[in-house]
Amino acid sequence: MKIVDQDDIPVAQEITAVAAGERPEAPDPPRQYSQRGFLAQWTVTVILLLFGTTTLVQAFVIPTGSMEDTLLVGDHLLVDKLSYAPAGPVSRYLLPYDQIKRGDIIVFRYPVDISQTFVKRAMGVPGDHLHLQDKALFLNGKALNEPYAYHKTEYIDSYRDNFPNDPNVPVSEGAHDMLANHVQGGDVVVPPNCYFAMGDNRDSSLDSRYWGFVPRDNIIGKPLIVYWSYDASTEDLSSPGLTLNHMVDLIEHFPTKTRWKRTFRLIHGYPVK
Repeated sequence: MKIVDQDDIPVAQEITAVAAGERPEAPDPPRQYSQRGFLAQWTVTVILLLFGTTTLVQAFVIPTGSMEDTLLVGDHLLVDKLSYAPAGPVSRYLLPYDQIKRGDIIVFRYPVDISQTFVKRAMGVPGDHLHLQDKALFLNGKALNEPYAYHKTEYIDSYRDNFPNDPNVPVSEGAHDMLANHVQGGDVVVPPNCYFAMGDNRDSSLDSRYWGFVPRDNIIGKPLIVYWSYDASTEDLSSPGLTLNHMVDLIEHFPTKTRWKRTFRLIHGYPVK
């Protein structure tokens, strides 16, 4: 979001009239008051806008396909940062705070590098037992029906699809700790104040299987709506700023590559029990 400052409107000085010996007219007090009021209103508006977009709602973009087909590469989201905020002694009775539930889509700081923001689905809450068998996810001993999950490869991977197991790819320190200290009877057990997160694109998702649990303090909020969706590449969307290539692409293809049917699409979790 860019905020463009308004240029001050110069007040004309009646230099010509003074030079001619004429008495200049007195300034109009109501006009000056109106100008001050206008600037004050803009100041308050900008402050509220900045507060809202950093404290209550924030915009994010999906750069990878790990949540396909629920969220697509190029989906631009508005994220509710208030819903999962820790409730205070008074605010808990005034604001609609939610508990994180299984099946919620969550936005959080990547535990391996908190400068990065991830979007996944919370599949395990504290105390849950989970494992995968031939791609099927079992929660507390029961196989789940997951209409949101997609498997885009046919082969079975010994670690990805039969989890927990011995890793066949490099995993993070958090995953090693999870596998060493939080596995009971072939299940991963989610510890207190942590969550097990997975992408809906199960065969191509860097998720808790590879880096461990999501600490509660890392969770930012939940996505509310897709306010714009544009068919762009992961490379362009992963860059910290607007690349020249992406800018040219927007200018040339904005009407045709905008996914108009996804505009203003609400984002909902799925009740998992």
